[in-house]
Amino acid sequence: MPGPKLEPVISDTALPASVDVVVIGGGIAGTCAALELAERGLKVALCEKGEVGAEQSSRNWGWVRLSHRDPREMPLMVEAVRMWQGLDARLGADTGYKQCGITYTLASDAEMADAEVSVAEQNKYQIPAKMISASEALSRFPGLSLDIKGAMYNPADGRAEPQKAAPAVARAFQERGGTVHQNCAVRVIETAGGRVSGVVTEHGKIACSAVLLAGGAWSRMFLDNMGIYLPQLRTTSTVIRTTPIPEGPEGTIKYKTFTARRRADGGYTIAGADTGRCEITPDSFRLFGAFLPTLKNEWRGLKMTVGRQTLEGLSRRRRWGPADRTPFEDTRILDPVPDRKAADRMLAALKAAYPVFGAASVAHCWAGEIDVLPDVIPAISATEGVKNGVPGLYIATGFSGHGFGLGPAAGRLAADLVSGHAPIVDPTPFRLSRFTDGSKIAPMIGITTR
Repeated sequence: MPGPKLEPVISDTALPASVDVVVIGGGIAGTCAALELAERGLKVALCEKGEVGAEQSSRNWGWVRLSHRDPREMPLMVEAVRMWQGLDARLGADTGYKQCGITYTLASDAEMADAEVSVAEQNKYQIPAKMISASEALSRFPGLSLDIKGAMYNPADGRAEPQKAAPAVARAFQERGGTVHQNCAVRVIETAGGRVSGVVTEHGKIACSAVLLAGGAWSRMFLDNMGIYLPQLRTTSTVIRTTPIPEGPEGTIKYKTFTARRRADGGYTIAGADTGRCEITPDSFRLFGAFLPTLKNEWRGLKMTVGRQTLEGLSRRRRWGPADRTPFEDTRILDPVPDRKAADRMLAALKAAYPVFGAASVAHCWAGEIDVLPDVIPAISATEGVKNGVPGLYIATGFSGHGFGLGPAAGRLAADLVSGHAPIVDPTPFRLSRFTDGSKIAPMIGITTR
């Protein structure tokens, strides 16, 4: 089943001969970075091999959360929430953003302990997260019956509409003089004098002095063609959109077997960890050592499978030149097959626990491929200083299933690095060189992704 229907973005008709910056990738991070750069007076072209927002930026859960964040991400997420609050006015468009509150139910003493750590971390930033009793948590959702010990509640957590957000940002970017080129894969980066001088796309060349790669799950492949190391794998997750539930809850809830958040169309986005899977590919073996800490802590619930990605990984070319057709042209949009059985179990569990969803039916079911790094935080960084890195080449990728909420601030930080502005937050935790400079690489225990 194809992915969600996106709001349209009309491509510009011709490639510019030259710009200051080329952004590769039209997801939430790439579009937000492009907008920032255009607002600073730079000439920017955004090249997307498929359609703006068509991969994980429109297939995610739509959460904009401060809770359960890795402490290394918290400063960036605090800025992101501030930016989300003013984003609709800035864009002159509706992204569906709302601070609706999220209730994270907790079924064990270990989960309660993890949540207390998360609350304490958030409270350092004056974020009003708190622990609440089981009865108080359930009272927020009349009729809900769950066996829980308590919950973490954060009224500052919210939601937005993934099918609206990246397209709205892209259109605002065009209004500020930027150009958007869909179905236009960048094949290679050109250099002169040891630094970026342009890109070669499938439709021609664009001269530029800087490139930002915001390619999501494709970033490792693009960088690997240049000999630049990025330890990135993919996981797949299934999501349901339900028919409208007029009496459904306003707040978002997370339970061990399902999550539910209200949509602008009156339906609900239903998701959960039980639908996650990881297909074994050649990169699974190449990167096994790098991902061992993640496998121990973060991927315990993932199903390891063999499927389409396995076959594609075995046959896909790993090297190409400017005149060659690339894998980005062979697969315009990653559209994995959803796990419908797991999705049905998830919806059945929700209906059993919460009678208000008894009449809900599946309006749409899709899957998305999530790009993951070993420490489960993104790489927002220059490539200069790493092996085969190029001055003028920057990356914003590896958001590990929780990049939608970070998007506006991630884009600003990337734009700061590209343009030489003072960074919105300390970029050190997100440097690409952390994977090769001897730093200890590990995810934060107890942090929940998505």
